[in-house]
Amino acid sequence: MNPVRPVLLVIDVMNGSFEGWPGGMPPELLRGINDLVHGLRSLRAPVIWVRQEFAEDMHDAFLSMRDNGIKGYVRDTRDVELVAGLDVRPADEVVVKKRYSAFFGTDLDARLARHAPTHLVLAGVNTHACVRTTAIDAYQRDYRVVLAVDAIGSYDRTHHDVSMAYMSRSIGRVLGNGAILDLCDPLHSGR
Repeated sequence: MNPVRPVLLVIDVMNGSFEGWPGGMPPELLRGINDLVHGLRSLRAPVIWVRQEFAEDMHDAFLSMRDNGIKGYVRDTRDVELVAGLDVRPADEVVVKKRYSAFFGTDLDARLARHAPTHLVLAGVNTHACVRTTAIDAYQRDYRVVLAVDAIGSYDRTHHDVSMAYMSRSIGRVLGNGAILDLCDPLHSGR
């Protein structure tokens, strides 16, 4: 059996992502993300934090944002900062995106080529938008996609459930953190 070489993508876990969530970022989501980060780091897997940001004048924002005068995720504001309490390390990579997918208009393909992963493990928010679009784009690039159910969330539970069901049927495997670590390191099982 060939060894699993994962790369973890943590998508849009920024202050601005949780403004519409009652109570902000759920503590269990923060815990799930950090547990996954710690576990995969212990296996020497690269961690890439993906976040969205736009220029002050919003010229590079989504068309619907520009058309409707919506302003958010502006560069150098609190909105685009990763949430406090995340285990971000200086050696981690950061990808800044302008659209839902972490691949669209970024250098993520080149970064992944340097790491040569067999699997992309996805975590973050929002399930029905940025996570789903990134998962589909990864699948179209022939990556084995793993969706970290303990580390993915959305402000809309219905959209989350529908998206996870769809992706589990045709895009990737939906696994808890323990099962992901077992997949990536068979010796992990039972630790």
